[in-house]
Amino acid sequence: MKTFFDLSFRYKIPLWGSLLIVTTALAVSASLMLLDYDDLKQDLLISSSNLGRTLAKTLFSPLQQDDVWRVSEIVNAPLKRASGDNALQPEAILVVDKTMQVVVSTSPRAIPMLVGLRQLSSEYAALAAKIEEIHGDDSLIIDLPDSSRLYVVTPIADEGSFLGTLIIEYSRDMLLPRFYSAAWRGGLMGLLVLAVLLPINWYWGSRMSRPLVLLANRMGAIDSRGAAALQPEMYAYQDELGQLFDAYRRMIVEQERKEALERQMVQSERLAAVGRLAAGMAHEINNPLGGMLTAIDTLKSFGETDPRTAKTIALIERGLTQIGDTVGGLLVEARMKSRYLEPQDIEDVRSLVVPLARKKTLRVDWSASLAQPLPLQASLVRQILINLLLNAIHAADSRGRVACSVEFDAGILRMTVENDGKLLTEEQMTHLFEPFSPLSEDGHGLGLWMTYQIVQQLGGAISVDLHDGHMRFSVTLPSGTNT
Repeated sequence: MKTFFDLSFRYKIPLWGSLLIVTTALAVSASLMLLDYDDLKQDLLISSSNLGRTLAKTLFSPLQQDDVWRVSEIVNAPLKRASGDNALQPEAILVVDKTMQVVVSTSPRAIPMLVGLRQLSSEYAALAAKIEEIHGDDSLIIDLPDSSRLYVVTPIADEGSFLGTLIIEYSRDMLLPRFYSAAWRGGLMGLLVLAVLLPINWYWGSRMSRPLVLLANRMGAIDSRGAAALQPEMYAYQDELGQLFDAYRRMIVEQERKEALERQMVQSERLAAVGRLAAGMAHEINNPLGGMLTAIDTLKSFGETDPRTAKTIALIERGLTQIGDTVGGLLVEARMKSRYLEPQDIEDVRSLVVPLARKKTLRVDWSASLAQPLPLQASLVRQILINLLLNAIHAADSRGRVACSVEFDAGILRMTVENDGKLLTEEQMTHLFEPFSPLSEDGHGLGLWMTYQIVQQLGGAISVDLHDGHMRFSVTLPSGTNT
């Protein structure tokens, strides 16, 4: 079963970002709500403290004189003046003496006079305990657990004389409207923040994950040989992801280089095996072939034959000679010594092939920059160049073009021949240098194979590819000198 952590980064990055944004927004909103509630309590304390200090100063003298009616008038006055829409209106006001006995109460039925505060209820008993722990003249807010009221207590004292405590009760519910109003504004602000940040997060997450997903797909296609290079503009930055893209591109280049080398090695081994087989067959055929030709020569020299027999013997001799020529093409020997290659050899090849090209009305573009003799066997180099040019002239279309380039640089002789004839497929090009190639429409198909064998024996390399819509053969031969 796929879990959240197994999801694609195109979903996981935006989801993680959204979860973080929502969690942060909720945490910030909750913190603001708590701060608003604390601010409400602080406003309540300030407002009730001002009221308590005013009442306490006013109550000191009547309490000292035991003027209960005056005390009652003073504590009831704030409730009579308070308007109905006052959010901080007290619910009740009472005065207790030193012994926690109720002296005056604005709610005599709920809180009778001359009754001990502890005797009213457990909540008032807890309030009395809290009041007895208070030291000082400042007003304090007492928030009892599980209580529906808040109490603001102010000592009634003057010049060190303590007469009692003024208690102002507030309902917790009176804070809720203001709290809900602040929470509603905070919630709207949080929703606005989410409405802005979530789309940005999804856009950023998708943009961030798209290169990762693309890279993962390309890497997954490597085994199926379907991987393709990633263009630099897909991710042009040089962070860790950009470095990963660069590493992938280098890996693809190395893989293509390795595959090309493997193909070249396989082709070289196949051609070498075919060459060894062809050479072995040629040697085996040459032995009886030489004997038959010798026998025919003896018969012609010493035998008396009628014209019909002589004609038949001549026909057999020509056939055996053709077989000998074909078999001789399979025996490519590059061990013979010949003179060094000179610039005139290249010009001689040009003189040989240009007339053949003119018969086909071909244009020959020739470029040769060889300026000095090279330590290469002239006969073999000439044979390579002639074979390639004859093959190009044969393949070129009528009134077409054949181009030849010969240049020497850094100890390497490079020869390039191309034509505008029929293009070959990659499959056909892999079998182009095999003997008796089916691509040869006439002849025995040994020219390119012989060329390949000579190039290999000279330590060079030959290749064929498509260049600007033309078939191009390229040969490189090391000359053993850098001058």
